[in-house]
Amino acid sequence: MPAMYDAAVPTITRALTNLIHVLEKGAAHAEAKKIEPSVLVNARLYPDMFPLSKQVQIASDVSKIGTARLAQAEPPKYDDDEKTFAELIERVKKTIAFLGTLKPEQFEDGSRAVTFPTQTDPRTWPGSRYLFQRVLPNVFFHCATAYDILRHNGVEIGKADFLGPLD
Repeated sequence: MPAMYDAAVPTITRALTNLIHVLEKGAAHAEAKKIEPSVLVNARLYPDMFPLSKQVQIASDVSKIGTARLAQAEPPKYDDDEKTFAELIERVKKTIAFLGTLKPEQFEDGSRAVTFPTQTDPRTWPGSRYLFQRVLPNVFFHCATAYDILRHNGVEIGKADFLGPLD
C-alpha cells in the first residue's frame, strides 16, 4: 500500500538529502578555515561514540536495508571505507538513488512481517512497527548525530539545514 511507501521513501530521501547539504557545509567550512577535512570526518561527540564517517555510513545502511526489507528487495552493499566528505556525500547519493528504485506497490499495508537482527536475538515485527519504531528513529538519530558533530566543531549550520527547505 502506498501509505507505507509514502512514510518511508520520501521521508528518508529528504533526511538524506538534508544530510548531503550538511556534509557540503562541513566540507566548505574545513576549506574556508583551513582545517584538514579528515579532522572533521573523524570527529566524535564523545570518545566512545562513532565518528562522523560512521554516523553517515549507518544512516545510509539503515535507510537502504530498512526500506529493502519492507519492500522485499535486495539492498546494495557498500564498503565502509569512506574517508572524505566527497566519498561520504557520494555514498548518501547512491543510497538516495537506490531508494528511487523502490516502487509503492512493493510496500504493503504494514502488516507484512519483517525479521531483523538486534544486538541479542533476531526480532520479527509487523512492517509498520519496524518502520516507525526502528528504521525512521535510527535514520534520524544518525543524521542528527552527524549534524551535531559538525555543529560542535564550528560548522555554521542550524535547524533549517537539518530540516531542509519548506516546500
